[in-house]
Amino acid sequence: MMSGVEIPLIDFSGCAINKVREEENLKRAGQQIINAFETVGFFNVVNHGISETEVADIFKISEEFFALPTEVKVKHRKAKDSNHGYVELEREGLNPEERPSDLKESFNFTPKSQYKPWPDEELPKFKTTFEKFWDLSSQLTLRILEAMAYGLDLEPQYLVNTHQLLGKDGNASTLRTMYYPGVPSAASIKANQVRCGEHSDFGSITLVYQREMGGLEVLTHDGRYTPVPYIPGAIVVNIGDLMQRWAADRLIAAKHRVLFPQDQELLSKARQSIAFFAQPDDQVMITCLDGSNKYEPIGALDYLNMRFGATYMDLAKGQ
Repeated sequence: MMSGVEIPLIDFSGCAINKVREEENLKRAGQQIINAFETVGFFNVVNHGISETEVADIFKISEEFFALPTEVKVKHRKAKDSNHGYVELEREGLNPEERPSDLKESFNFTPKSQYKPWPDEELPKFKTTFEKFWDLSSQLTLRILEAMAYGLDLEPQYLVNTHQLLGKDGNASTLRTMYYPGVPSAASIKANQVRCGEHSDFGSITLVYQREMGGLEVLTHDGRYTPVPYIPGAIVVNIGDLMQRWAADRLIAAKHRVLFPQDQELLSKARQSIAFFAQPDDQVMITCLDGSNKYEPIGALDYLNMRFGATYMDLAKGQ
């Protein structure tokens, strides 16, 4: 049974990235954002300043990449010492002890990666499209973090200042495009396999761009899942475990998942999504924002590395 909890919808028109920041608008939005993160852990944001055309462009170039032959895509594979590049189908398992690997493939984009396998020959506009979308997502992330600081009664630039190196060396934030292939029938799915296993994100905040297919579900406070509706022009925003720890559990890093649709027609269709995973700068020490000692201080990069080990099963096993 699905939860009756609804995902909050926040109008960000007063704080959009294509508008001048005004303190009163940031305060108002910050209160709404913190309320959403205290109760559900997710919200949809509209009128944020990123156009539907800009979102459509990155979905289109992503779809073209995933349509390439496997032998071409693996030439741009993510190296073991990098978070940039292609991740093959069924490479990741978010619930490795309970389920087979997730039926999805992805491409991780990190602007300052020293190892840069770009599909320039096959898709000349791939890199520039991702660079542009990174910049847009970074701007929106910083604007949301600024509003959150007001909502948490922090110095207005406190959270922004911990993300100064977005897109530079010293920050592990990632833009990821994901592709979930359609399957001919339920019989072709492995036992207990899902498109994306139940998990919470790792870092500070995440922006999720959906298409009409939808499919994302969030675990709510009543112990049941609720679907995150697809709203044209909206972006889904949630926090990760690091932010929950930072806020001494005042905010919720809600678990979420993507299952296979029950409808056969929908099952046969592919699903796409794009996520911007924002992390604090590597050297930032995460200490409880309320001044408590609920959690010991930990470096942002140390925390991220600790979490990555459980996701990339081949790394966790030392392969």
